[in-house]
Amino acid sequence: MSRFLGIDYGAKRIGLAVGDDASHFASPVKTIRGCGHIRGDAVAVEACVKEFDIDGIVIGLPLNMDDTEGPQAKIIRSFGEALGAMTDLTIHYADERLSSIAAEELIRPAELTRKKKRARIDRVAAQVILQSFLDERRNA
Repeated sequence: MSRFLGIDYGAKRIGLAVGDDASHFASPVKTIRGCGHIRGDAVAVEACVKEFDIDGIVIGLPLNMDDTEGPQAKIIRSFGEALGAMTDLTIHYADERLSSIAAEELIRPAELTRKKKRARIDRVAAQVILQSFLDERRNA
């Protein structure tokens, strides 16, 4: 059984979710504060890799609507390369287009304050990204 860490990477906040091949279910686990430096952010996420006993990493990749990669996708790939070098784990990239919108839809029924919603949206976006990846693996 492989256990994956889903990541919604941002310079200010990094959303994390955990899921595995056995359950095919992703759960949001935490949001960590980004330090604004790729290496520092990778170190913070590396600690979570150890904490959750992770076998593989899935990072949301922001593609343009025409499937091209813009400047933010290059930053994400740099983060993934740094994290992969630190952990020796396989880094998978998953299309994250519309993941924030899907995350907002998931938390809307909770009727949270704007502050509480902002605190949860990144980890729920990571859940959406990871769940999509797990669904694709199951259907492959």
